[in-house]
Amino acid sequence: GHLTRAPVFAIDTETTSLSPHRAKLCGLSLATEPGRAWYVPVRSPTPGEHLDEATVLGALRGLLEDPARPKLGHNLKYDLLVLRNAGVELRGLTTPGSCDSMVASYLIDASRSSHSLDALALALLNHTNISITELIGSGKDQRTFDTVPVDVATEYAAEDADVSLRLAHAMQPQLREMGLTDLMQKLEMPLVEVLAELEWNGITVDGAELERQRGRLQTRIDALAKEIQKAAMETIGRGFNPDSPKQLAGVLFNKPDDEEPGLGLKIVKRTKTGASTDIEVLEKLAADPEITTTIPSLIVEYRQLTKLVSTYLVALKEAILPQTGRVHASFHQTVAATGRLASSDPNLQNIPIRTEVGREIRRAFVAPKGRLLLTADYSQIELRLLAHLSQDPGLIEAFTRGEDIHTQVAAQIHNVPIKDVTKEQRSGAKMVNFGIVYGITAFGLARRLNIGNTEAAEIIDGYKRRFAGITTFLEECIAQARTHGYVETMMKRRRPIPDIDSTNPSRKAFAERTAINSVVQGSAADLIKLAMVDLHARLSPHAGHLRGGKAPDVPGTLMLLQIHDELVFEVPREEGERARVFIKERMERAMTISVPLVAEASLSENWFEGK
Repeated sequence: GHLTRAPVFAIDTETTSLSPHRAKLCGLSLATEPGRAWYVPVRSPTPGEHLDEATVLGALRGLLEDPARPKLGHNLKYDLLVLRNAGVELRGLTTPGSCDSMVASYLIDASRSSHSLDALALALLNHTNISITELIGSGKDQRTFDTVPVDVATEYAAEDADVSLRLAHAMQPQLREMGLTDLMQKLEMPLVEVLAELEWNGITVDGAELERQRGRLQTRIDALAKEIQKAAMETIGRGFNPDSPKQLAGVLFNKPDDEEPGLGLKIVKRTKTGASTDIEVLEKLAADPEITTTIPSLIVEYRQLTKLVSTYLVALKEAILPQTGRVHASFHQTVAATGRLASSDPNLQNIPIRTEVGREIRRAFVAPKGRLLLTADYSQIELRLLAHLSQDPGLIEAFTRGEDIHTQVAAQIHNVPIKDVTKEQRSGAKMVNFGIVYGITAFGLARRLNIGNTEAAEIIDGYKRRFAGITTFLEECIAQARTHGYVETMMKRRRPIPDIDSTNPSRKAFAERTAINSVVQGSAADLIKLAMVDLHARLSPHAGHLRGGKAPDVPGTLMLLQIHDELVFEVPREEGERARVFIKERMERAMTISVPLVAEASLSENWFEGK
């Protein structure tokens, strides 16, 4: 009765595992007002003393599934997935009044080092939570929660629900005061449901294809290892272990007459323990025309390939869930300070797509029989948002005309007709276009384009003169950070910029770049999240309550992944074209800005072909 009368309640699940796909429900805790919380066990060492899962969920289903009842919690995405696994749909996350205290904390201060329940309880409520390790231990002796006696479990679990309720009560007024309620209710809370869906769906991964690639790469790695040994034997008369940075440093930087002879190269960068051999150092040595040894460039390739094998080919294969044949990565919305998403187990956001071998990995992501993958991404999204945010007439006009943007910008910088723009001029304009929000320097541009510093400086000056609105906008971002200590995206997401007044010039410069970058990249993150929330409501089989019970706009469409500006779906073959047009159109309408939004969408058998 008490629950039915409460206008809003907090919920927390206790389970046997941190991975929602492998977790069994041990019990639910609920809280209706500060200091009033219950724990309802369904699995424990004494099952005879309490109700079973079916009975408990049967009794609570109505409340949990009612979209009109706002829910409070901490990391509700996890509870949603655990309950969905148990056959209950947790709804009411998008209802006004709902609150996920982890997400709220992130919106209030994205730079906080931890948004965990324990950290927030201590910081905001001055309360120390019971530690889970007291109940189940840690490391290899760790037990599962269903082995914890009910009375002890109750105290721990009820506290979690009570604390998340009290945190919500503390944070909701703060969100209102900071003008973040809209961002929370329209974007971030609905996104919790979308991300749960991505994790629930997963993506089919072809283990045999990963094995084939691993075999191919291993052959190349073995050959490289031989070449590296041969080069070392020929130059310094001894071999070494290419996997050991310490031995490599000796080979490169020891003097030829040292006890362990080396090539005697000049040290590029030092670490606490000696000479650095990180990727930057090796690439610098490989590019130096004075240095004849092939060792640095061989090691660069060797490291890239061994990392691909261990991080992706092996880890991806281990991540395939046997019962679904799919990989269910976790998506995190409270990690990246710009508002972008992060992913883990496995991290799909950093599959290297700059190199051919890295891109090949996408071949292993496939559509099951009778279905296709649909890959959709925004074209030049940050640049389009820069045009909108800066209101620069030259850039707005270039996008409105709809021709190739880099060619048009090059024509304007060099004051030549579009048809006379050279390939070099276009690539120069492209570099500045992409680099301008990252604070590109003449030195950086010269290095990338292999031209002189003066020539590079002229290109940048020409750009700044021609697109003065952009320069003004960049200055405004920095001014906003100075005045307020934070910058804001289009959806009013805040990013604190504490170093903006630093007396250390390099820290200050970095803070200025961060301020600019956070506005542009953060607004791009807002946009793709808006598109995801909109598409989820229109397409997901689980989002009927958001459509007033109507059927999905395109049947059988699943959203699987978000990788920065790109979304990946899975569709029935026969609905492919309809879904492609629908998704492209909705993405282009996710926001109204001063220039056209353009999305590209394509259908393919695997993710590699979709790009």
